[in-house]
Formats: sequence, C-alpha cells, structure tokens
Amino acid sequence: MNKTELTNAMAEKAGLTKAQAKDALDAAVAAIGDALAANDKVALLGFGTFSVTEKGERTGINPQTKQPIVIAARKSIKFKAGAELAAKVK
Repeated sequence: MNKTELTNAMAEKAGLTKAQAKDALDAAVAAIGDALAANDKVALLGFGTFSVTEKGERTGINPQTKQPIVIAARKSIKFKAGAELAAKVK
C-alpha cells in the first residue's frame, strides 16, 4: 500500500474527503518526525512505538577493495509493533 492508497482508505473509513485524509496523514507524519527529531518516543497504543536509537561507530569492509573502513556512529529510527497490530498480522 502506498501513500495514495492509505489516504484513500483513511478517507473511506473516517468519512473524510481525500484532501482532508491527506492533510491528516501529512500532519501525523510531520508530528511523528518532529518528535523523533527531538529524541522523543512516540507510542500509539494498539499500533506500535517509534523511537530513536544510537548506533555506535564500527568497522566494516569495503566490498570492492576488501579494505577495512570505519562506519561512523549515527542515529536510527526503530519501530516496535504493538500487540493488536501484531495479532492482526498473524
């Protein structure tokens, strides 16, 4: 499912216009992004939890030259599905 299909499904289920559903989805994605950028955790009961994790510096291997390289530390986004979402997938 892509963004357009999700917007259409939201509009149908919530009784919104497609434009309203798109605005709501865009606002939700922006709010989640802003919270993660501020290192906050976003927990949506029944759906899941978004959080930011720190990945440390590590050594890797360049596949072309086989030489060791240093992979810099970075932040990564983690999603853990909630119980209700996980139950729907089973």
